Amino acid sequence: MKMDRMIGIITILMQREKTTIPRLAERFEVSRRTIQRDIDSICRAGVPIITLQGYGGGLRIADGYRLDPTVLTETELQAVLTGVKSMDSVSKTAYRQTLAEKLSQGRGDVLRPYDTMMIDLASWYQESLKEKIGLLRQAIESQETVSFTYYSSRGEARREIEPYIIVYEWSAWYIYGYCLSQNGFRLFKLNRLWELENTRTPYTLREIADEQLTFVNQIGEETIRLDAGFQPSAKYRLIEEYGPQCYTQSETGTLHFRQTFANRGYLLQWILSFGNQVKVLEPADLVAEIYKQAVELQKQYE
Repeated sequence: MKMDRMIGIITILMQREKTTIPRLAERFEVSRRTIQRDIDSICRAGVPIITLQGYGGGLRIADGYRLDPTVLTETELQAVLTGVKSMDSVSKTAYRQTLAEKLSQGRGDVLRPYDTMMIDLASWYQESLKEKIGLLRQAIESQETVSFTYYSSRGEARREIEPYIIVYEWSAWYIYGYCLSQNGFRLFKLNRLWELENTRTPYTLREIADEQLTFVNQIGEETIRLDAGFQPSAKYRLIEEYGPQCYTQSETGTLHFRQTFANRGYLLQWILSFGNQVKVLEPADLVAEIYKQAVELQKQYE
């Protein structure tokens, strides 16, 4: 644990211009005395940490110092480079090659001729996604609000938010921020967000409670218990999304599926995507809504 904490301290000091012992103690949930002992151990190990006295002082690493890559194992270095390369897929600047060269410093085991793992975080909107993420990162760093046109099931509207966190979850990108028109924190899907602009209007950081960072709660507040029967031809999709234990199979081959959903709009679209491979049993109001959709579709194609 001590070694992990010391590496964490070095990483923080390498990323920031300076920090303080109280901040490090709070970050690692230990006493200030423990942090001071860690700092002494790091200095004895050869990492030059300078203490700046007086107002605005703190700790920082001496100018020109570079992290010895032997601190990280080959597996750890590969994990870092894989993560950086995945971020390169949605960044206008590529960092992977430069970082690999800095970390390798003559270690040939870091630069492999091919990657054993590839992660592409982009979508079909790769170029526009890079533009959006780049603009949002700049706005977050400078604490400036952004405005955009947002498209949802309720229509389209111009929104202005204080951006806080760029989120990748549920195979999609979102921006989490304080919506000035809704007076609350909201999650906005980047592929529904267009005409994005930095307003250059500064904002003061708001406190975010831990429960607000459980983003699954931002998708919906309903609890919908689905009870449905699927045809065997839909088995691969059920396993892909919910695992092989998500259904029971009857003697006739029907896959009996029970699952709780938190977003009615998503559930309806998901069910309809199966066509005649599924029959919803419960809830009754969802059955009625699907029947209505089927009637409207039939009229559309008559």
